[in-house]
Amino acid sequence: MSDEKQRPRIPHSIIVENRSNISLTGITKMGSFDEQSVVAFTDYGEIHIRGSRLHISKLSLDTNEVDIDGELEAVIYVQNRNSGGFFSRLFK
Repeated sequence: MSDEKQRPRIPHSIIVENRSNISLTGITKMGSFDEQSVVAFTDYGEIHIRGSRLHISKLSLDTNEVDIDGELEAVIYVQNRNSGGFFSRLFK
């Protein structure tokens, strides 16, 4: 078993203020981001944030924190995808 699977999961939290600021903790990795969407990863899965004029105002992977400003429209959890990609599922 790899060391990553043996370490305890980092807890996470989400605080939304007036649909214009979102603070995330427990972020282990950042994915793609632009003015319409931000993808962040936690030990419990992906978090997709959608909106307009999104701006990352704070990013610290040392403390696992991210703050995002803008007009928030959606916060979506996506399960971890450990089963492989599309083709690996197609050709099982």
